Amino acid sequence: MTVKRRSFIKTSAAGAAALAAGPYFWPKGASAADTVKGGAIYDLSGDLQLFGKNQWACAEMAIDEINAAGGVLGKKLEVKTYDSQSQMQAYNQYARQMVLRDKVAVVQGGLTSSSREVIRPILHKLKTLYFYNTNYEGGVCDRNFFATGATPGGYVDLLSGEAMKRWGKKVYIMAADYNYGQITAKWIQKAVKDAGGKVVGEEFFPLTVNQFGPTISKIQAAKPDFVMNVFVGPAHASFYGQWASAGMNKRIPMVSTTFGAAGEVVRMPPEIADGIMTCYSYYEDLDIPFNKKWLAEFRKRNGTDYGYLTDVPPKDWYGWIFWAKAVNEAGTTKREKVIEVLEGGLTVDGPGGPLTMDAKTHHCTMDMYIGQAKGGKFEIQKKVAQVPPTNTGNQCDLIARPDTNVMYEPKI
Repeated sequence: MTVKRRSFIKTSAAGAAALAAGPYFWPKGASAADTVKGGAIYDLSGDLQLFGKNQWACAEMAIDEINAAGGVLGKKLEVKTYDSQSQMQAYNQYARQMVLRDKVAVVQGGLTSSSREVIRPILHKLKTLYFYNTNYEGGVCDRNFFATGATPGGYVDLLSGEAMKRWGKKVYIMAADYNYGQITAKWIQKAVKDAGGKVVGEEFFPLTVNQFGPTISKIQAAKPDFVMNVFVGPAHASFYGQWASAGMNKRIPMVSTTFGAAGEVVRMPPEIADGIMTCYSYYEDLDIPFNKKWLAEFRKRNGTDYGYLTDVPPKDWYGWIFWAKAVNEAGTTKREKVIEVLEGGLTVDGPGGPLTMDAKTHHCTMDMYIGQAKGGKFEIQKKVAQVPPTNTGNQCDLIARPDTNVMYEPKI
């Protein structure tokens, strides 16, 4: 995921100005004395603030819960949170600053793949743990890196498999023309091929493209059983209206790896959104006791005018809970000891179900759900319990090869 990853609309300039007023934010009542320090960087203003604000809201909720339960090692967890203003250069600056000046024990945050790949090498070199809590194209294999987001073995394999089971095996792929879209399209190709299906068309679109008439004509000619999109950003969102206006939403099913992540299911009219199928590890509509209590607390703190939460923001809650739990079990914030605890199969229960850290990949095993847009929400149609993280060919094994620092891509 790169800049403008999945952003559906820009929020108001007034909101951006308010959040950009200072370079960082402190939890209420924080004190510099007798604390354990963490660092975070979120897109709290700029094009990606629609995501960043919800990410920080979930992270802040976790931090408050940790402190209410006794903190970290009996001390208050104090998190210095920087606003990247959706600018890549800020990630570079603040990643270094958090380690070298603020002396934090862990850094969490980043939304896009480009932001991750700015932060990750810096923190790897400076030996400071990094948690990335976003669904992404998978493949990072780095002992200093931990991911709570879903990978293609979950949201691509399950989604394409369910679609082929329901509608047929001829697939047309539409994707954003940059690393997230290109690599995810490779995973789709692999999943379809492995299941005996056929890709009958594939197109990539720059993030500024908002006219899809020629593409709709190509899809009509190709006659796929379903279309699978990896769209990103507000320009691409215009496709859904054009697709419905052409009557295609009544003729060819649509599935997506990204739809709903920016609240489209509540922002688009049902006659456009209804029927679009997705696969995530979290939906607001999950009928889970933990989720009902968790979501009620989130809304109590943040109101209801935030859009709709799917995977990404709640994973920032998981990320902070994971790290605090690992530190408390390790009895220290020292990186090697915390890594050992995380690699010991640490599990955190949460609003989407339990997540367990996989020792080999430093990614999580998690429950995944098939959801279909209906009437301004997602109807949960299927649960697949405890899906392991993507690790094709067992390429990543950080226990056997702890010095690995690469990003693997699928082989088709």
